[in-house]
Amino acid sequence: MEVLREKSVQPTVMAKEEKVVSPWLEAWRSFKKNKLALVGTFIVFFFILVAIFAPLIAPSGINDQILSKRLLAPSAKHWFGTDDFGRDIFSRVIYGARISLWVGFFSVLGSIIVGCFLGILAGFYGRWIDTVISRVFDIMLAFPSILLAIAIVAVLGPSLRNALIAIAVINIPNFGRLIRSRVLSVKEEEYIMAARAVGMKNSRILLHHILPNSMAPIIIQGSLAIATAIIEAAALGFLGLGAEAPNPEWGKMLADAKAFLMQAPWTMLFPGLAIMLTVLGFNLMGDGLRDALDPRMKN
Repeated sequence: MEVLREKSVQPTVMAKEEKVVSPWLEAWRSFKKNKLALVGTFIVFFFILVAIFAPLIAPSGINDQILSKRLLAPSAKHWFGTDDFGRDIFSRVIYGARISLWVGFFSVLGSIIVGCFLGILAGFYGRWIDTVISRVFDIMLAFPSILLAIAIVAVLGPSLRNALIAIAVINIPNFGRLIRSRVLSVKEEEYIMAARAVGMKNSRILLHHILPNSMAPIIIQGSLAIATAIIEAAALGFLGLGAEAPNPEWGKMLADAKAFLMQAPWTMLFPGLAIMLTVLGFNLMGDGLRDALDPRMKN
């Protein structure tokens, strides 16, 4: 009798260990694949470098007046031409990048700090705190943002600092409501309940769990809000409620040049292009960050 012996063949499975990829690293890889986002980032960093090295780039002083050279067309000596006081527009546009980026960054930073603080209080503690803070946000959002900014500057007085404060105030509800909705979602997660079960303090839960897991939408909204803040600062400057003369703020430059639109259109063209390119850069970068950080945008 022939005995059949079954040979048990154990296949060797080569299990490849998957490396644990950080969500931020994964977001960066996704961001790099977005060509428009990279273009926006290049534009933003270009203007940042221009603002930093403005004294080295500008060919002349921003307030050097030569009345005999007023309203000169762009040339090899004056790349962007001159204004009605004979000042070099190229130099003033370069220094204007400092003012616009300074207002954009710090107004949004102030909005994020105050808005996140109020939003966390409203979302985490709820009850009457949530009711009061949410109603304040609703009242502020009931007004058009630029009209509310004009009202704040009118009360505080026209100046660049007050314009920055006004822009920061009108953006607080946007960040407050965003972080509130995020906190309401995150605080119901299982790991938050587990942290409470082991006796972790609320302050530690907020700082080590809720806030880090709420940063992605804040980063996205912040990058887009900088573009809006630059436009609002230019609008206030154009209305005479922002930077005062002779500061080379782009909106103020547009206001000063509107009387010479037909005679010397370059006096308005180049400050307007600077505003457009800066805002475009932040918008493209913000869209790229949204696609990279928002899970709903991923396939």
